[in-house]
Amino acid sequence: MEITAAVAHKPNGEFTLETLNLDAPRASEVLVEIKSVGICHTDLATRDGSIPFPMPAVLGHEGAGVVLEVGEDVSKVAAGDKVTLTYNYCGQCRNCRKGDTAYCYQFLPQNCAGSRLDGTQQITASDGGPVGNRFFGQSSFASHALASELNVVKLADDAPLDLVGPLGCGVQTGAGAVINSMDADAGSTLLVVGGGSVGLSAVLGGVAQGCANIIVCEPHERRRALALQMGATHAIDPADGELGEQVKAINSEGAHYIFDTTAIPAVVESTFTALAPHGTLGLVGVPVDPTASVNVSLFGALVLGIKVLGIIEGDAAPDSFIPRMAELHAAGQFPFDKMITKFPFSKINEAIEAQHEGEVVKAVLVH
Repeated sequence: MEITAAVAHKPNGEFTLETLNLDAPRASEVLVEIKSVGICHTDLATRDGSIPFPMPAVLGHEGAGVVLEVGEDVSKVAAGDKVTLTYNYCGQCRNCRKGDTAYCYQFLPQNCAGSRLDGTQQITASDGGPVGNRFFGQSSFASHALASELNVVKLADDAPLDLVGPLGCGVQTGAGAVINSMDADAGSTLLVVGGGSVGLSAVLGGVAQGCANIIVCEPHERRRALALQMGATHAIDPADGELGEQVKAINSEGAHYIFDTTAIPAVVESTFTALAPHGTLGLVGVPVDPTASVNVSLFGALVLGIKVLGIIEGDAAPDSFIPRMAELHAAGQFPFDKMITKFPFSKINEAIEAQHEGEVVKAVLVH
């Protein structure tokens, strides 16, 4: 079928809207009419070359929509179901069998190969040429997407499809990091470094866990104000002083849990001064330089018993965690919508620019 998609042709270039061809769903695939899709930093990092992916490409991995057709082996969803799309995984390796699907042994080929694993294309250009596709098992910067049965998550019939796309990645990552990966305990102090959409989702996770102090470190005043609206107890400006001193002025022990979204080596190094003894540092940001490293005092890490976690997708099991977040939102207890600004799908480049300039926190493209 013919679809409309936003196509990336070169690093740092604008997306162009083009008419492409989408294959019919195979036995384990699901055809989804995309109603909205979030713009995630990972989309832009991939476009700009930090994550290898074949160009030209259809990216997008926070899609939400309605199932149009399913392959003959699909039983999880049916035509007419509302769904959000999330990361893909094999379902068969050791980690997948354990429920650690975000650490699937085949995560990169499942999500970043640019084609089906057998090399066939889900999306082709109007002239039949190849287009990088199947990004995170979906390539949802488009009017329609093919996903696998594993990475579609069924939603309630009244789910707001113009909002829920980011639950499939950014919101899941931030909230899941605090709830699942770090399992922050009630009464603890949580420091979130970076007040973007993933960081603010971590704030929501801290609220859900009952953290006593939820501190957001963020240079932009508007984002600090939004963090307080979404449940942070304190919002600090990194320009106001050394991070450890600011945090320990709030809680003398330091932060029991720190969640860094920046992936800036100097910033990450500064977080160690803010950690409480036996504290946990969670890392989720994608560095601009994939070879970037951080200097850590081995003696200090040993004496303090510090734990450092690399976190993918908030260690979430999407089929249960995404509906949980949606239910909390419906009950007024998980207001992720406060950080969302909607744009028409055709305004994708304007939305990216607004997000880059800090005018909006989370852009969602709506068809």
